[in-house]
Amino acid sequence: MATSGRGGKSLVADRRYIAQKVAGTTGGRGTPPPKKPAARKAAPRRQGNILTRFITGIGRIIWGTFWRVGAVCIMVLAGIVFYFYQQLPPVADLLDGRAKGSVTLLDRNDTVFAWRGETFGGQITADTVSPYLLHAVVATEDKRFYQHFGVSPRGIASAISINLAAGRGPLEGNGGSTITQQVAKLLCLGVPYNASQWKSETAYEADCRSGGVTRKLKEIPYSIAMEAKYTKEEILTIYFNRAYLGAGARGFEAAAQRYFGISANQVNPAQAAMLAGLLKAPSKYAPTNNLKRAQDRANVIIDLMAEQGYLTPEEAADARAHPAQLSDAAQTKSGGFFADWVMETAPDFLTSTTTEDVLMRTTLDQKLQRDAEEALAWVFDNKVAKGSKAQAAIVVMSADGAVRAMVGGRKTENAGAFNRATQASRQTGSSFKPFVYAAALDLGWSPSDYVEDVPLTLNIPGSGKWTPDNYDHKFKGLITLTQALEESRNIPAVRVSEAVGRDAVAAIAKGFGIQSDLAAGPALALGASESTLIEMTGAYAGILNGGSAVTPYGLVELKLKGEDESLMGAGGGIGERVISETAAKLLTFMMAKVVESGTGTKARLDGRPAAGKTGTTSAARDAWFIGFTADYVAGVWIGYDDNTPLKGVTGGGLPAEIWHEVMTRVEDGVPVTELPLIIPEYRNPPNAATASNQPVDPNAEFPQDPIFQEQSSEPSVPMMNPSDDQVEALLKDILKGDNQ
Repeated sequence: MATSGRGGKSLVADRRYIAQKVAGTTGGRGTPPPKKPAARKAAPRRQGNILTRFITGIGRIIWGTFWRVGAVCIMVLAGIVFYFYQQLPPVADLLDGRAKGSVTLLDRNDTVFAWRGETFGGQITADTVSPYLLHAVVATEDKRFYQHFGVSPRGIASAISINLAAGRGPLEGNGGSTITQQVAKLLCLGVPYNASQWKSETAYEADCRSGGVTRKLKEIPYSIAMEAKYTKEEILTIYFNRAYLGAGARGFEAAAQRYFGISANQVNPAQAAMLAGLLKAPSKYAPTNNLKRAQDRANVIIDLMAEQGYLTPEEAADARAHPAQLSDAAQTKSGGFFADWVMETAPDFLTSTTTEDVLMRTTLDQKLQRDAEEALAWVFDNKVAKGSKAQAAIVVMSADGAVRAMVGGRKTENAGAFNRATQASRQTGSSFKPFVYAAALDLGWSPSDYVEDVPLTLNIPGSGKWTPDNYDHKFKGLITLTQALEESRNIPAVRVSEAVGRDAVAAIAKGFGIQSDLAAGPALALGASESTLIEMTGAYAGILNGGSAVTPYGLVELKLKGEDESLMGAGGGIGERVISETAAKLLTFMMAKVVESGTGTKARLDGRPAAGKTGTTSAARDAWFIGFTADYVAGVWIGYDDNTPLKGVTGGGLPAEIWHEVMTRVEDGVPVTELPLIIPEYRNPPNAATASNQPVDPNAEFPQDPIFQEQSSEPSVPMMNPSDDQVEALLKDILKGDNQ
């Protein structure tokens, strides 16, 4: 309340009231003047010159553009990643990415000796694989694998730096790819193989593995999507199963089995390092191509594992001191030609173009295969001029036609090489003569019958006169069939062939499996026709087994891997009878004389009976020796691929020596078994029955065979009448024990 009084203070309005009054004042005398508006502060003067201001403005524009474009790129990347994420299938669907299957070949003991196609050893995971192998792969391919999210900027920068320093383009050579990016390549960024869009699976895979900026840009979102979809262990699992590791091995399980004969969960540090080293260049570092180079590469991996703490110094030193070695099957490369041949005996859809994994049980004997290979190498190293380009082939089989070993050529170990044992048709020469005598013996003739070895001229309709000659240009006069074959006399062979009929001889040869066209003229008896080594060896097997034809075979059983049911059985074996058992045993006797004292003496085996026949063709372009023991038949051919004549080589020379070396090794440790032969009864030569009351049997050294059948003493071979001088000379030779 206000107070009054003369001496009092002047009245003062209540502050609240004044405030209200002031608030309601519209002017007037007692109204205080309005406050002047505060003076506006002057804008600060821009610092710097016009150039600086221009650069700053440009920077602001660039930054604004950059973060906006960056934001858009991140959104686009996220969309692409999400798309790939949605497309990625379960891990199990990605482990076997082969478009075709494989063929695993087993020998007669069910041991693996060869593979064809890309093999898949079976699914393995990061949890089941050997820890050494897992660590070797990570140490070699992506040491920051567990830290990044599919892409490693540091790795890419390092790779670019290395490439530039080496004078290459920034993305040429080292790519800085993470394991995840490598898996993206293996999966071809999710694009499946389509035969209608690609010339071949090889072209498809080459495109998937191509480099360049475009490919890298595609890999990034796909790799990130995989990192989001799968765990690190699952990504490694895909990698372990799909990586190609040389020699047709797809995945580490297949590679471990192929190179070391063990599972990928059993490999030691040295083996793990060698397998991991294959990732850089599978064909180059495959131990089957160059073991020393593969071991050197493995040492680099061992060093990396030690540096990154995956191996102790002691473990690393032990791995270097004991490098990985190939298994026996991988090391010997045995049976390459055999494997190619047996693959051809089955349908393509079960072999070369199969989409399944196939198992083939075969007749191959790896011990005999090594024997054949070593024997051939030994002869060429010790008895042939260095640098010789002469080729050779060998076939070893059982009497039923089961092929036990096959060498298709020298220094041609690659799969698919020309196989001279099965593909080369060459003139057979005198190795054909046993079929001539087989025809005669089957008609009832005896090895003791006589034939003339004197000059002969035949008139060939349409060709004129033909006069065959003997290899030594000499004539022996009246000789037995045994001696004629033993010494490989040409004229007696022609006389016998003409006597029994060429058709009969051709029928015998065809019956024993000679499928090639046979010569129509009298030169048929001298081996003017062509044949393959496997056909000829199979024909001789027919003689050994008692006169029945055989079809050479290598396949015993074919089935899908993991299945019990067989899809195919044996593709050959013993067939119909061609000549009588008696005829076969008599012919075996004659062929045994070839090895004992005839043209094939270099093939003789110490303490073991053997029979066979030499063969040398016109101008010595081909040289053969085919023979058998009671256990195996073996055929050997030597010649040049371009038909260049051999120098100083006949069937009784190098081929017989190779045969000897092969069979010495093959029969080592095998009990001695006598040949199934019949020793023929000795016969007096014509017109000389009374020359001696006690004729000498030139075959007395052979034990008498109880199966022997009595035969007529009359000669069965049409011949010219010999002179008294010829008969007298022959008798003198016989009395001296001369079988020549």
